[in-house]
Amino acid sequence: MRYIIIGAGAVGGVVGGRLAESGCEVVLVARGAHQAALREHGLRLRVPDGESVHRLPVVDGPAELGELRADDVLVLAVKTQDSVAALQTWGPAPVTGGGTAAERLPLVCAQNGVESQRLALRTFRRVYGVCVWLPCTLVEPGVVSAAGTPLTGILHLGRHPHGTDETARLIAADLEKSHFEAPVVPDVARWQYAKLLANLGNALEAVSGPLSGAAAEDLAARVRSEGAAVLDAAGIAYVDAEEQRAARGDKVTLVSLDGVPRGGGSSWQSLNRGTGTIEADYLNGEIALLGRLHDVPTPLNDLLQRLANAFARERRAPGSMPVGELVRLAQEEVDHSSSA
Repeated sequence: MRYIIIGAGAVGGVVGGRLAESGCEVVLVARGAHQAALREHGLRLRVPDGESVHRLPVVDGPAELGELRADDVLVLAVKTQDSVAALQTWGPAPVTGGGTAAERLPLVCAQNGVESQRLALRTFRRVYGVCVWLPCTLVEPGVVSAAGTPLTGILHLGRHPHGTDETARLIAADLEKSHFEAPVVPDVARWQYAKLLANLGNALEAVSGPLSGAAAEDLAARVRSEGAAVLDAAGIAYVDAEEQRAARGDKVTLVSLDGVPRGGGSSWQSLNRGTGTIEADYLNGEIALLGRLHDVPTPLNDLLQRLANAFARERRAPGSMPVGELVRLAQEEVDHSSSA
């Protein structure tokens, strides 16, 4: 199979680089300065066992490839806010032998949150979800890093909305030989919703910096508790902490990498790059949506969603709001919600 990585940033770049290392055929899809660097210098992948350079085909869309192949696998790794544009671009692309990508090819959603695969299923017939547990960074244009060892990451995958098939098992086999653990599960959504709860702190980190200290840790716990209450009210199953610990163990231990400055998660990285957008609408916003549907107040997630979007829109520096100020705003939000 040939893997077309739609969005070769941090996650897409690391997955694509690791697949290429193990002998898989890979095409990277990128834009702007990152695309230019990939074309000129190749993909530079920094991991605990060193740096490697991969000279891979780089395109900005399907037109540069001509007809897609029947054995292509599309890996959607853009941020969720960019999913619709990517799906509209790649879905109608013709495939050798007839039909379109949306009709014939598997689409693997390797993203945070749960919305992209629902968007994809409107047009793509074969959609796969991935619970992405992969600490990684887009260091600079053309350079990505992943600090985990002995495994680079753990990628639970399965059909969306549920089930498994031979394609999932073939993809998992390629990932398994590429420094990942890739369990094929019939209920991948359970893992994704558990990851969603963990990702609710992304906006907190983006706005106020690392989640260290009692005040930040307490607020993060309250944000996750609010999210869990919403999922419970909605009857949505998610993997509990004990099952997650058992699955992950010490398989992905983070180490310091030379030339890779200490940063933050995906939302922090979006603010740091000044992209003007952030994925909070599909993380904290997913909880806010479900809360409104099931009549559960979500004041803390509402606040983080608004603040993260404001920071992105105004291109404010990540971590620039003091934790004390954020805690004060959170309490005001809770008080207002209680009195409404």
